[in-house]
Amino acid sequence: MASEKIFKFTQLRAWQNARKFAVEVYRLTSEFPSDERYGLTAQIRRSSVSVSANIAEGFSRQGAKEKAQFYSIALGSLTETLSHAYIANDLGFLPSDRLQLLEEKVTDIHKMTNGLIKSAKGRTS
Repeated sequence: MASEKIFKFTQLRAWQNARKFAVEVYRLTSEFPSDERYGLTAQIRRSSVSVSANIAEGFSRQGAKEKAQFYSIALGSLTETLSHAYIANDLGFLPSDRLQLLEEKVTDIHKMTNGLIKSAKGRTS
């Protein structure tokens, strides 16, 4: 798909994977204790959804600097989500094998989003 022109954010692999990642986070957090509903569960869900949202918003921006800024925010949200996952693991809410799977997905999405940033910076505004 690298040679095909992308017309919609939904065609971006980074967005597609970030969307699946958020759904996975929602599934995993549904198993967290109910007293965490407004604490760690809400935080990790919000940050995971923010990844795909910022990739989508960055795609719609016209200027290269703006695009890169939103893609960078997506990276921050991705890292925030992973930080929450480590804490969930420490508290016994998230098993280590599931944490490892999230880490792998974070690495993949991070690489793809960095590619979007490079691409945006390579454009003239």
